[in-house]
Amino acid sequence: MKAVAQLLNEMLKEGIIGNYALFGAAAQMRYTEPIATLDADVLVSLTSPDRLDVLEEIYRFCETKGYRTAGEAVQVGAWPVQFIPVFSALTREALEQAETADFEGVPFRVVRADYLAVIALSVRRPKDLARILALVESGSVRAEGIAALASRHDLSDQWDRFVSKFLND
Repeated sequence: MKAVAQLLNEMLKEGIIGNYALFGAAAQMRYTEPIATLDADVLVSLTSPDRLDVLEEIYRFCETKGYRTAGEAVQVGAWPVQFIPVFSALTREALEQAETADFEGVPFRVVRADYLAVIALSVRRPKDLARILALVESGSVRAEGIAALASRHDLSDQWDRFVSKFLND
């Protein structure tokens, strides 16, 4: 993962991306027990978002650094990395509010636990609902924090259903 952090910081410095933050299952490992994941999802803001192929510049940059594409991902060491442009007000805010962690001496931006939970809530796949439970049970995020963030992003109904099904005895 150190190579991923270095690549992302280089992309940021070179202006290939406007910002980045690790999110999804790989980011959740910062807050909970390790979980199985096949790739690293990276949320990015783009410097040229109006292009038809918005990720072309990222893929081209990675190729110049010796990284090959593997389907939709770029293989960086052991990690297939998927670059996902911000796609909603929630993900834009999550990117802006990301924390900078230290990964083996390399700064690495990671989406905060409360945003991971609310993004998972917005997606609502069974594995995402399990991620929310893991974040709450680990103490990384409080239900009240999720509720407030969910409310700001019009997800209160989904949160209420989640609480009713999984958090109420």
